[in-house]
Amino acid sequence: MAATSLPTPVAVRPASARGKRVAGRLGLYAGIAAIVVWCLAPFYWMVVTAFRDVGFTFDTTPWPSHVTLDNFRTAFDTSLGNHFARALWNSTLIGLVTTVIAMLVGVFAAYALARLRFRGKFLVLGGILGAAMFPGVALVTPLFQLFTDIKWLGSYQALIIPNISFALPLTVWILTSFFAEMPWELEQAAMIDGCTPAQAFRKIILPLAAPGLFTTAILVFISSWNEYLLSSLMSNGKASVSPVTVAIANFTGSQPHQEPYTAIMAAGAVVTVPLVILVLLFQRRIVSGLTAGAVK
Repeated sequence: MAATSLPTPVAVRPASARGKRVAGRLGLYAGIAAIVVWCLAPFYWMVVTAFRDVGFTFDTTPWPSHVTLDNFRTAFDTSLGNHFARALWNSTLIGLVTTVIAMLVGVFAAYALARLRFRGKFLVLGGILGAAMFPGVALVTPLFQLFTDIKWLGSYQALIIPNISFALPLTVWILTSFFAEMPWELEQAAMIDGCTPAQAFRKIILPLAAPGLFTTAILVFISSWNEYLLSSLMSNGKASVSPVTVAIANFTGSQPHQEPYTAIMAAGAVVTVPLVILVLLFQRRIVSGLTAGAVK
């Protein structure tokens, strides 16, 4: 009598394992939602207060109420000594000049550190990283004294040069790791085809490094745009060169000892919303630039 074969048992995942997996996903999503709410709640409240009538400044209604545009008119009004429009131009100029100079110097420095072999290379990289982590508050007094002695206090160069000193280490550090992950074969193939090293860098490496360059430029510009500590002292109270961070901090109301909270919130929304839109529009390039080279 032939033995009958038994059916192969099918592995069934226990219900408890599926439940743990679902619970893990729910916990992950709940954590992400909590982080998003924690980060965006101040921004949301700033926008709500910016559109709220000044008579209801301290209203705790969590959604927009008593909506008005008067706060934005007040923010741009110069009759009270607030020069917000001028400050927007100053921040744009300072940010663009800082970004352009930091990128021009940082690209060549980072490429040299990534491609060239020389003694003390890691010491240079360590020094650059240390400069990026150096506390800015420790430089306030010497920079103030220096710019006072050379009569630069209250000028654009007194605001741009310190920003470059902090933006350049960040630029070099990010781009060095980016260039280091790019294969040498690309340049070698270009040179075999008749390109010089400079042409290979300009025609091959730079186009391929566009995501990293774009990401670094955005980070440098945002860092310069948000800087306050040094700018508040180096501007020396001059509205003609003060950036938006200093101008908003110096907003005055229609009466003595009155803080124009709604106008400050309106100015803060004008300053913040374009940056948020910029990051949202180019988030894919930013993420691709920051993660470039992470996986070979």
